[in-house]
Amino acid sequence: MPEWLTQPDFLVERDPERCIQCEVCVRQCANEVHEFDAELREVFSDSAACVGCHRCASLCPTDAISIREVELEFRTNANWSPQVIRNIYRQAEQGGVLLTGMGNPEGLPIYWDRMLLNASQVTNPSIDPLREPMELFTQLGKKPARLEFAEDGALQTQIGPQLELKVPVMFSAMSYGSISYNASEALARAAHEVGTYANTGEGGLHEHIKPYADNMIVQVASGRFGVDVDYLNAAAAIEIKIGQGAKPGIGGHLPGEKVSADISATRMIPEGTDAISPAPHHDIYSIEDLRQLIYAIKEATRYTKPVGVKIAAVHHIAAIASGAVRAGADFVAIDGYRGGTGAAPTMIRNNVGIPIEFALAAVDARLREEGIRHDASLIVAGSFRCAADVVKAIALGADACYIGTAALVAMGCHLCQKCYTGKCNWGIATQDPYLTRRLNTNIATRRLTNLLQSWGHEIQEIMGGMGINAIESLRGNRDHLRGVNLSDRELQVLGIQMAGE
Repeated sequence: MPEWLTQPDFLVERDPERCIQCEVCVRQCANEVHEFDAELREVFSDSAACVGCHRCASLCPTDAISIREVELEFRTNANWSPQVIRNIYRQAEQGGVLLTGMGNPEGLPIYWDRMLLNASQVTNPSIDPLREPMELFTQLGKKPARLEFAEDGALQTQIGPQLELKVPVMFSAMSYGSISYNASEALARAAHEVGTYANTGEGGLHEHIKPYADNMIVQVASGRFGVDVDYLNAAAAIEIKIGQGAKPGIGGHLPGEKVSADISATRMIPEGTDAISPAPHHDIYSIEDLRQLIYAIKEATRYTKPVGVKIAAVHHIAAIASGAVRAGADFVAIDGYRGGTGAAPTMIRNNVGIPIEFALAAVDARLREEGIRHDASLIVAGSFRCAADVVKAIALGADACYIGTAALVAMGCHLCQKCYTGKCNWGIATQDPYLTRRLNTNIATRRLTNLLQSWGHEIQEIMGGMGINAIESLRGNRDHLRGVNLSDRELQVLGIQMAGE
């Protein structure tokens, strides 16, 4: 029998009448799909190596190349789909864990698409955002239960450190190492220009990105890469990463071949060594341990910066988030099961965790029931695709949203899900200097800035149509949401009514 049964995922088709043998595809493909035969003076393509990134097709000057997904005609079987069979073939051939990048692509329900927003009509007229002020300004951090004023009207209540956002959207954690320096710089610069924040992930803060540190959130993860007192004090806020949506309950791994001299200096680890993040923090085994770390960081930063906790959306998430708030977290970031990643075991990414919609609804309700909702802000993540998703999340109880995949797509990502190979043809998820140069930082910054400005305008338009002129009035106002194609139990967990009610 043949040793290899796995067939190509994509078919590279070349129109011989259009192809001018310019070899652009040969030079552009990091996966060596295309090869020029000098003797025949012709370019040939190996479809088995294609990952579907579309770099060659996008840059072909004569549109001679097309990429088509291959679907082998297996006998129809609802249980044994072609993808399941392919995965078994791969593991039988390789004997290892199947790795993948980006978020969960499975056809599970997307609950944002099953919620609709309200709109004003007669008794509550709409607001024109082009002619009337609309307030998107958002503060993240612990709020007092009540305000006290002096006789002259001066505020006496002391308010803790806050993150101030001009738009309720931030760039989520993506470490230097998982993405290129050019991508990291573009995210930081765009956050600075728009007036929001980017997150370093667990890869440390690069020396050249420190000028934008006032718009950066730094992570303290299980590997403690790059963490020292200067790192903590440089940023606007600190986030303790407990888990992430794409791989709840497991750690991370940046292979040694990706740990260049630059990454070595940023992460404070030897060059060429594997950067392994343990699954647990080895000093956190209880809420009391988490509290100790939170207050150690607050002490190190002289109580001048918000300190938050990032957790994956899992079972009993409401109780976990409540514990984090009671431990002293100024904000809690919750990452749903569609959250993206540079590398994760395919089986974990596709089968572990719960939707961010249910996690958010449960956490917001629990914190309100316990009377501690004001003690921490809620940030949600997990494949936010557009401004409408953000508005629905805020109405469901979020203070702000993290975006990761959408930001990468804005920079040119084609979701080929091969980030872990380090051969990103678009210069985003790679440390190869030849590939990294393909991502122009100025252009990437402009595209990210345009994306957030566009979403900001759309959020204002939606709010205006709802008769709301301040994001604060929308937060947690579930009366503005209605469900479609949802069961009674789903409506109950989300805390919203059925459309028509």
